[in-house]
Amino acid sequence: MGQVNLKVVLLQHTQDPEGVIAHAAKLCYSPSSVEELKSKIEKSNKKKFIEKLLKLGHLSPFEHVSFTFGVEGISRACSHQLVRHRIASYSQQSQRYVGKRSGKEDKIFDFIIPPGVEAAGKKEWFIGKMQEIQKWYDELVEALGDSGEKSNEDARFILPNASETKIIITMNVRELLHFFSVRCCNRAQWEIRDLATEMLRLARKIIPSIFSKSGPNCINGPCTEGEMYCGKLDEVRAKFRDL
Repeated sequence: MGQVNLKVVLLQHTQDPEGVIAHAAKLCYSPSSVEELKSKIEKSNKKKFIEKLLKLGHLSPFEHVSFTFGVEGISRACSHQLVRHRIASYSQQSQRYVGKRSGKEDKIFDFIIPPGVEAAGKKEWFIGKMQEIQKWYDELVEALGDSGEKSNEDARFILPNASETKIIITMNVRELLHFFSVRCCNRAQWEIRDLATEMLRLARKIIPSIFSKSGPNCINGPCTEGEMYCGKLDEVRAKFRDL
């Protein structure tokens, strides 16, 4: 227990995602039955059709395909940003039911250290503060338990935003495209940017026809951040081209 790193696992995704999207899109414009369309789609070039939909901005069919990710090693600060993306489903590890009590003097709860803290030479100082918080948390759990109160439920109020959490995320493809456009950007906070970039890397392996050109808005056009432009356009485009 202690400092942990980001881990993202693709747990599941819609099978034949390109076929599902093509089927949904063609249904909008065809008098054919659902079964007839399925037969036609199986013989068609789905990749080219998907690229056409993207170019036209006809994205509602993309909502029929979803991805489910398992995430470990992010902070509560990151998960608070993540759940602002409302067109998604989340299941997060509970601090109410999953206690952070160490039980041993040399063990502390899992936490994230921001790169800025390490760059400032404050890593050991930061770890020391986490150890102090662990002691305070243990003390509260014990005191609340003795009083008959729900110990974890109230003791968690003393835990920091740095506390590690685990979460399951399910998003449809249309929302993923939006999520990547804002959270892969250099202007996004570093932790959720790392999370979004790893999710994109995994999704791109499954549907390259959709996600090969996905990422921050600037990889397909001008930067949309205005005065907040990071000034690293070539670097960002190279990063997501080679992801």
